[in-house]
Amino acid sequence: MTTVTLPTVPPPQRYTVAPGRSLAELTAWYGPLPLRRRRVPLAEASMEMSPDAEQPAFRFSFDDRELRAVLTSERVDAVPGDRLQLTGDLDLNGVAFPVLLRLRVVERDEDRLLVVGAAKLPYRLLRRATGFRLPWRLPATRLRLLVAAEFA
Repeated sequence: MTTVTLPTVPPPQRYTVAPGRSLAELTAWYGPLPLRRRRVPLAEASMEMSPDAEQPAFRFSFDDRELRAVLTSERVDAVPGDRLQLTGDLDLNGVAFPVLLRLRVVERDEDRLLVVGAAKLPYRLLRRATGFRLPWRLPATRLRLLVAAEFA
């Protein structure tokens, strides 16, 4: 009888954000002026490292009366200086809007990753594509979505 040793594939690692260990903020800008800054609850955030994929998959879920959306990464690129660049889709009202989220790795350990990043969104294009609207008294030209999360 011959024994065959099969390679073991490690299970995918999934890191999530503990409650209270994240921050999300939506800022409306009109030209160089910030008009409104509002904290948005980050309902869920996860980072999944699968053994066959070269890059991790990020997912951020926002749950607010103004912003109910899910941001999923399609591609993650490492940029020099401990930075990550996520190209993905912001799913808002069932429509996927392309987003570029630039993250800075603040702290990295074996079982923990702390990131802070922002994405700039053109408000007029976002409104036309997804139907997302700010109150009529806020004449915004762009939005900034700030995310800070500690994956453990």
